[in-house]
Amino acid sequence: MDETCCPLCGRELGSINVDRHHLVPKKFKGTAQYPVHKICHRKIHSTFTERELFASYHTWEALRTSEEIRNFIAWVARKEPGFYARTFSTNAKRRR
Repeated sequence: MDETCCPLCGRELGSINVDRHHLVPKKFKGTAQYPVHKICHRKIHSTFTERELFASYHTWEALRTSEEIRNFIAWVARKEPGFYARTFSTNAKRRR
């Protein structure tokens, strides 16, 4: 994917509200970082634990297989690149 686009949602990155995401969490010795929208980054971490990211969701394609992430991408696709709103943890993650 083009470096000027978010690898999760595919929207243009822009220059504000951009974070860096480790596909393999640092806790599990991940070193590669990728620029993503801050809201996309927060959604990933509010949806999955670090262990889940390491075990099952350590590629962009795998992340997009999650129904919650697909629904988020459909919603955020209509937003401007610099859009940011607070992301809340899901109840499912809190129970894990």
